[in-house]
Amino acid sequence: MNDSKSSVNSMASTWEKIRDFYDWAVENGDKRTDPWFLVYSPIPVIVTFLIYLLICKYGPKYMLSREPFHLKYVLLVYNFALVAISAYIFWEFLVTSIRANYSYLCEPVDYSNSELGLRMANVCWWFFFSKVIELMDTIFFILRKKYNQVTFLHVYHHGTMIFNWWAGVKYVPGGQSFFIGLLNSFVHIVMYLYYGIAAMGPHMQKYLWWKRYLTMLQLVQFLGIAVHTSYNLFTDCDFPDGFNLFVFIYIITIIILFSNFYYKTYIQKKTKKA
Repeated sequence: MNDSKSSVNSMASTWEKIRDFYDWAVENGDKRTDPWFLVYSPIPVIVTFLIYLLICKYGPKYMLSREPFHLKYVLLVYNFALVAISAYIFWEFLVTSIRANYSYLCEPVDYSNSELGLRMANVCWWFFFSKVIELMDTIFFILRKKYNQVTFLHVYHHGTMIFNWWAGVKYVPGGQSFFIGLLNSFVHIVMYLYYGIAAMGPHMQKYLWWKRYLTMLQLVQFLGIAVHTSYNLFTDCDFPDGFNLFVFIYIITIIILFSNFYYKTYIQKKTKKA
């Protein structure tokens, strides 16, 4: 009986600690961004992530006895819309950082209600929300039965980015984090342009010879982020070291996975053909 009571008390204590941590997490964010869509609590993002994983797991089973969907016009609208969104985000990151005289070596977050402080926070939110939209990439692959595209790298990258940038908008919307959004939004302009051209049909393949260079551009982007973040881990910069450390560890995992993809896709296959 005593063991049972002890177990119940232990569970109650653990639950109380979880609740205390949750309350601390939601109440200690940036008060400017808390009212914005999907920002105040991590629960909507967690639910979105779990639904995403369930679709990744059971979507192919649902499609098993069904014909693949032909989504040419949906994909055209989707991909070119993301080109436009990415271009807007890139422009906002670039112009706001220039006008606010941001340093590319060390920049703390501007938590003020100034025009440029709020403008930078706003574009950080748009960047986060674009990552939520981009989860549709996976759903379209599954509906078209392009299961070879739904790799561990694909799911890992898409699934984790919504958490990374939820935390960014919640706690550090600006400062050092702008550099990541600036690079990534530029790469995504090129990437979704590629996907948009590919969605036009097989006759456009002759214009898509630069796929390998797109992957190289993505790798250069990740290396740039790794160098930029690691620099700030070893200098006196008024930006949370915890975020810099997390970003550095995360980007190393992405570099490893993308390097493996590049090797298997462009080097190993070429060697086998030879």
